[in-house]
Amino acid sequence: MAEKKSGNAFDFSLLKRLFRFVSPYKGLWYTAVSITLLVAAVSPVRPYLVEQTIDDTILTGNYRELLIMVSWMVALLFAESVLQFLSTYSSNQLGQFVIRDIRSQLFRHLNRFKLKYFDNTAVGTLVTRVISDIETIASIFSEGFLQILADFLKIFTVIGVMLYQDWKLTLITLIPVPLLVIATNVFKNGIKKTFGEVRNKVAELSAFVQEHVVGMSIVQIFSREDEEMKKFREINGQHRKAHIRSIWYYSVFFPVVEVITAISIGLVVWYAAGEMVAAQSASGEASPGLIISFVLYIYILYRPMRQLADRFNTLQMGVVSAERVFAILDSNPVIEDTGTEDAGNIAGDISFRDVHFAYNDEDYVLNSISFDAYRGEKIALVGATGSGKTSIINLLSRFYEYNSGTIYLDGKKIESYSLNSLHHSVSVVLQDVFLFSDTILNNITLFNPHISEEEVIEASKQIGTHEFISRLPGAYHFHVSERGGLLSAGQKQLISFLRAYVHKPKVLILDEATSSVDTESELLIQKATEVITEGRTSIIIAHRLSTIRHADKILVLEKGRIIETGSHHSLMEKENGAYRKLIELQFAESE
Repeated sequence: MAEKKSGNAFDFSLLKRLFRFVSPYKGLWYTAVSITLLVAAVSPVRPYLVEQTIDDTILTGNYRELLIMVSWMVALLFAESVLQFLSTYSSNQLGQFVIRDIRSQLFRHLNRFKLKYFDNTAVGTLVTRVISDIETIASIFSEGFLQILADFLKIFTVIGVMLYQDWKLTLITLIPVPLLVIATNVFKNGIKKTFGEVRNKVAELSAFVQEHVVGMSIVQIFSREDEEMKKFREINGQHRKAHIRSIWYYSVFFPVVEVITAISIGLVVWYAAGEMVAAQSASGEASPGLIISFVLYIYILYRPMRQLADRFNTLQMGVVSAERVFAILDSNPVIEDTGTEDAGNIAGDISFRDVHFAYNDEDYVLNSISFDAYRGEKIALVGATGSGKTSIINLLSRFYEYNSGTIYLDGKKIESYSLNSLHHSVSVVLQDVFLFSDTILNNITLFNPHISEEEVIEASKQIGTHEFISRLPGAYHFHVSERGGLLSAGQKQLISFLRAYVHKPKVLILDEATSSVDTESELLIQKATEVITEGRTSIIIAHRLSTIRHADKILVLEKGRIIETGSHHSLMEKENGAYRKLIELQFAESE
């Protein structure tokens, strides 16, 4: 998925949209704002107390008053620490609430996408959006918007107090500010660009690692470790360079700010010392307490000035991440679920009428497909790889939308049924079985509260899987690894049969169910097939043609068209028939 590049202008509409997610937490929001503003407001008080302590107590020898002033400063410091803790905690808590809601909405939205979307989008990119980008959005609240507001308030408050204390010293203090503005602008623009590069490289790394961890067996089988390592080093190196560029800006900017701060302090001390010597101050000579308080004011003033650039970039990167997340939320590659009929009570009559389908809307993989499957029938689909077998079952399950024609289920258009009820009534056993990193029981029930463990065990005994599951440590509570890596291909396939069986579908689809298992597992699967297909409409995609001899109807596909239809015996009687040639070819291969 292509990255959308943000322009230089800050997109306030995205920020406004993001703050809609704050609405359920208005109380927490107002609390965070109030505490943050209070922290900023009390910041100038401490230097003022220092001035009063030096001039009115230490220099006058009033040590009893000194104890009182020190107590006030300690109390103020403690209050500031508590307020700072509450500000940080409340703003971070708000950010976590917001990203929890956004992440839930995004994941719920992704669950409705067409499979075509996932065909064209790298898994690592989506993982980055759901995890990393949304986590960056949290920084808008923890380090961005509220802190920027507090920093501006702190700057104006400190300058106001300084002007009240001594306007001349204040102007002297602000002389280096233009240098700081220039340095900040250079830093802001540079760091924004490098942050964008870092985020893009993180997405590339995530996509690469995700893809290669899943496909590690292929990498090792074909001895591609060195070549893939070179690719990884290249992407990783690009990420390192982008990150180092951002570090370079930080490494230069903060020392520059320290130098500018030192210049400001030097100017204040030089000017104030001159006043003290010449005794020419308009309000008398500049006192030691005033000079020290101004030094403290400078640190309080320049710290938020220095941080503002970083906070603006944090805010900008949060908005950029929000832009990427909202781009997914705004996209709508979903199967329109406008159906109102409940497919839970269908009998299982299926009818394809002149159906055409293309994955990319140009190259058709199905052309004028028409056939009927009546309740309780076993229909087999055979043909070479790429002939369109899997496409037919994808359309029947409404994982994809066909381009033209009509599909009927019990005499009603398939679009008239709600997707949820359709997917409950049409179960698919795929060739590539996917098992979650969980117990066998949970992989079978998929956390359906209406399916008890007793029902699973009884169903398992019926289709012949109970024996091998019982031998596993923990039996039905055996925890399989990701994708079922601790089980054989045959065992995973049998579990997928059991999963389909306990959900009691009206229509069952078996996609190449015995294409990659050993002979013993194939016999078990054939037995399971007989049990789970009994009494329900079944469509079987067969790689091993010996498994579909007893099908009620066999459809032979070639290049997206049905070229032959009939039973095994009727098709074998055709001397030059396509089905007979497939049987003879497979027999020759087995010999």
